[in-house]
Amino acid sequence: MSVTVRIPTPLRKMTGDLDTVSADGSTLAQCLDALEAAYPGLKDRLCDEAGEIRRFVNIYVNGEDVRFLGGLATPVKDGDEVSIVPAVAGG
Repeated sequence: MSVTVRIPTPLRKMTGDLDTVSADGSTLAQCLDALEAAYPGLKDRLCDEAGEIRRFVNIYVNGEDVRFLGGLATPVKDGDEVSIVPAVAGG
């Protein structure tokens, strides 16, 4: 199964400036592992030492925040779109 992953501008240097890439897997965790295999170091930017999604990173599957779905266990299917959105801080 292949999902489309939207890469935010700050991480595009890791994907050769691609704004979208494909990843295989039946869960978000498997897709992130596939991304790590293709683009080493990317998963470290998204997940902390415990393997959980970093607080300042928001990940959406088809527009739904995975924190309210199943987190890394969120199922994905062929044709789904995963969006990685760094949190914006400011005041």
